[in-house]
Amino acid sequence: MGKGGMSHGGGGGDGEENMAAWLLGVDNLQIQPFKLPPLGPHDVRVRMKAVGICGSDTMRCADFIVKEPMVIGHECAGIIEEVGKEVKSLIPGDRVALEPGISCWRCNLCKDGRYNLCPDMKFFATPPVHGSLANQVVHPADLCFKLPDNVSLEEGAMCEPLSVGVHACRRANIGPETNVLIMGAGPIGLVTLLAARAFGAPKIVIVDVDDHRLSVAKKLGADDIVKVSTNIQRVDNEVVQIQKTMGVGVDVTFDCAGFEKTVRTALNATQPGGKVCLVGMGHNEMTVPLTPAAAREVDVVGIFRYKNTWPLCLEFIQSGKIDVKPLITHRFGFSQEEVVEAFETSARGSTAIKVMFNL
Repeated sequence: MGKGGMSHGGGGGDGEENMAAWLLGVDNLQIQPFKLPPLGPHDVRVRMKAVGICGSDTMRCADFIVKEPMVIGHECAGIIEEVGKEVKSLIPGDRVALEPGISCWRCNLCKDGRYNLCPDMKFFATPPVHGSLANQVVHPADLCFKLPDNVSLEEGAMCEPLSVGVHACRRANIGPETNVLIMGAGPIGLVTLLAARAFGAPKIVIVDVDDHRLSVAKKLGADDIVKVSTNIQRVDNEVVQIQKTMGVGVDVTFDCAGFEKTVRTALNATQPGGKVCLVGMGHNEMTVPLTPAAAREVDVVGIFRYKNTWPLCLEFIQSGKIDVKPLITHRFGFSQEEVVEAFETSARGSTAIKVMFNL
């Protein structure tokens, strides 16, 4: 179990009872006591102030399935309340954004710098590790990043989804000569759009089935948008439409949905010698045209979470190169009624992009 907490019962600092949002089953969220572990010498105790909702804060994400009660939440920022005796970089009162994954630092992947792929990763709200939608959590100090004065706690919490886009852009080598297509204008597609622009992509076209999300993408700086259908039989026609809208060859396509239709479209729309970066995790298995893509030397790369992204995310936000504030469309407090309403709002989608708790 992760550093965040351990079990029902117990309290936080100063004798108060620490409460958290527990996922007890399908459509069953309850605020209940959450016991904090002892503060280790390299740990900090953080009072949560901003926690965002992600699609994986439901019952399943890829192969990770919630099988027993678990505290949810992993997009978070807060204020340091206590530091371990060996912590030198932070003091009580510091505002911090938390990177949610604790890797082992012993395996070959960790030693090679790819700690995001650590097989022993303990990641907030990934079964069986508890998350961060709680009054307080305990977390390693080296995974807590001090916020610049002009970066809010909500913006700090947004470093987590933004990190996905930043890591994807690094994997795809986005730069000033890379024309980008993005499949999906949901939260991850939108942060990938923001990241690709910050990395210097000269032209970005984004594709979705939803008019509202496409309009949000346009406001966030997409050069053009393309509305498509859910009909997989229309892939060839839609590829022609996308390429016409693009006007130039697609160097990199980010599939931020992960469905068979979006992967097919990505592979077919990307020009010879280009790259498809798989970001979304919609379907585990699918049938896609890999042989034609291979014949055009279209590279396919995947991403999983991120590594060493928080400093760059904070620099992008601090400098104004990225503005994540427009993505936060709904805000809720931390009461039983509001927790339920927040997740219902997120599940409905429609106008909701990022739902944020203010604790």
